[in-house]
Amino acid sequence: MFKDKAIKGVFVGMASTSIFIMLLIFVFLFKEAFPFIKHPGLSSLLDMKWVPVSFQQERFGLLPLASGTCLITMLAMLFAVPVSFFSSIYIAEVARPMEREILKPFIELLASIPSVVLGFFGLIVLAPLIKSFFGLQSGLNAISGSILLALMATPTIISVSEDAINSVPSSYKNASLALGASRVQTIFKVVVPAALPGIIAAVMLGAGRVIGETMAVLMVTGNAARITANPLESVRTMTATIAAEMGEVPFGSTHYQALFWVGIVLLVMTFSLNVFSQKILKKYGAFK
Repeated sequence: MFKDKAIKGVFVGMASTSIFIMLLIFVFLFKEAFPFIKHPGLSSLLDMKWVPVSFQQERFGLLPLASGTCLITMLAMLFAVPVSFFSSIYIAEVARPMEREILKPFIELLASIPSVVLGFFGLIVLAPLIKSFFGLQSGLNAISGSILLALMATPTIISVSEDAINSVPSSYKNASLALGASRVQTIFKVVVPAALPGIIAAVMLGAGRVIGETMAVLMVTGNAARITANPLESVRTMTATIAAEMGEVPFGSTHYQALFWVGIVLLVMTFSLNVFSQKILKKYGAFK
């Protein structure tokens, strides 16, 4: 009895510690960003331009940075999700054991490549290809960054989705086949719905990886803070802005405080993504 209570106390303590650390992060961010509320005010964050260094008027609009982040995230997931979805189905349900033993290590190896190395690949190989293919002046744009981020998110989505598909009881498949369903019908009518919560979790993890990536997007997106929906134009993300400017900004300055507001908005976005994914998982959890 005492042992059970001790183990329960350890687990509760570990869970409480993670919550406490998250609260400390929020408190730290708001502490550093709070003076910005008095001057120049939160309304300046809704500006259409991000010009933190100017001899005339500094502008700290987060809309261009949020626009760039959303554009690259949506494009990256548009590239990554279909490829990852069908790849995970192939590895889990179609591939022969020898194929599976070859494919899985390569996918895991791709996930372990440092982002800065992929950034070099995008800068030297991918960006020139995009430039020549579309006839652009520069290949450093949103589509280059999104393709690179899709490449980084794909291994995570494939691995987690494959685990979710493999966790579906074999009795589900056997019952479907026994009732006369084909193998393809069994996969898409039985296995995929049963594994849907895990697949959704995999997509959300991939989206979180894309939103939080820094070095790759800093190297290949062109770093132009503008509001655009054109994937062939240069953009700038919130993570790249923090990485590029925090090291040189004067401590305690308005620019310094604005960067902390960028971090707060980024944290709220990822937190909202997690809450949304939890609601989706609860909604479709009945399939499990």
